[in-house]
Amino acid sequence: LPCDIATRWNFTYNMLTAFLEMKEIVHKFLDSSSNALTNYMLMESEWDAVKDLVHVLKDATEFFSSNSPNISAVIPAMDKLDENFAIGILDDQVLSVPLQHAVSIGEKTMNKYYELSDSSDIYRVSM
Repeated sequence: LPCDIATRWNFTYNMLTAFLEMKEIVHKFLDSSSNALTNYMLMESEWDAVKDLVHVLKDATEFFSSNSPNISAVIPAMDKLDENFAIGILDDQVLSVPLQHAVSIGEKTMNKYYELSDSSDIYRVSM
């Protein structure tokens, strides 16, 4: 399982995707009576929360990982991500409460980047 690296934003998506792919293995490992990890078994709602988070991160990860980045597309992409954040925060049918909280933190981070783009000469020239 790849580890999350705080300074590499796409690693969270990669880690969670790999974690979902290993669901059966993780379940068998945690359910084994030879270790004392059964208390860490994930409930189906927690697996669903991981799937929800992967869904939120997927489009942004793929867009920002392209081989030909385009600075003029950054704000529209951020707008789309911000829109997805808002939907996730406001609609408890879309995301679980813990993920709504996590997404609200992501939205605050996104707002900091919006502020930084306002003072960026490169961004102003590209628009």
